[in-house]
Amino acid sequence: MSTHAKRERLILADLLESVGPDAPTLCEGWRARDLAAHVVVRERRPDAAGGILLGPLKGRLERVQSEFAAKPYEELIQLIRTGPPRLSPMNVKLVDEAANTVEFYVHAEDVRRAQPDWTPRPLDRVFEDALWARLERAARMLGRRSPAGLVLRRPDGRTVVAHRGAPVVTVTGGPGELTMFALGRQNAAQVDLEGEPEAVEKVRSSRIGLPG
Repeated sequence: MSTHAKRERLILADLLESVGPDAPTLCEGWRARDLAAHVVVRERRPDAAGGILLGPLKGRLERVQSEFAAKPYEELIQLIRTGPPRLSPMNVKLVDEAANTVEFYVHAEDVRRAQPDWTPRPLDRVFEDALWARLERAARMLGRRSPAGLVLRRPDGRTVVAHRGAPVVTVTGGPGELTMFALGRQNAAQVDLEGEPEAVEKVRSSRIGLPG
């Protein structure tokens, strides 16, 4: 049975292929080629990928990523499609689902939403619930830098507190949109924000999500 991560991997690869190497993305300073190189390095070069989260390794990550970005674009796309090396832990289904479902979904949207003619992608309920479950677990970590109290709410009323504080800003949207918002793509997320105007503006413009 296909997993969410495997499906999102193929969607990402298809999008990267369709837009071409020089297309913009939502990742600041990255074209499609740079994003593709990031995905490949993250899976295939654990000696460098630690720099995604660890400052002291950032220089090595940037060097290795530049080397991969210099490879033929078609080769990068194929490496994404085929996935990590055979002995990689990410070939284990549970690890792949945990590590890559959100990663590939968000990066696919980074490509899709940076194009001038992009249209929203409908998500099925099962996938929405999978994204929501991951967001519930990660909300406190993703919202820890919020300049105000932050509550994420689905249209059906289910909520998760991402940051305790006052005043409170409540962000309402589908799980996919809330995931984009919580991972720092606030301006690209189709959500509604409620709260004091000043707090809403601070939350919309602050650097929330993972460091980097």
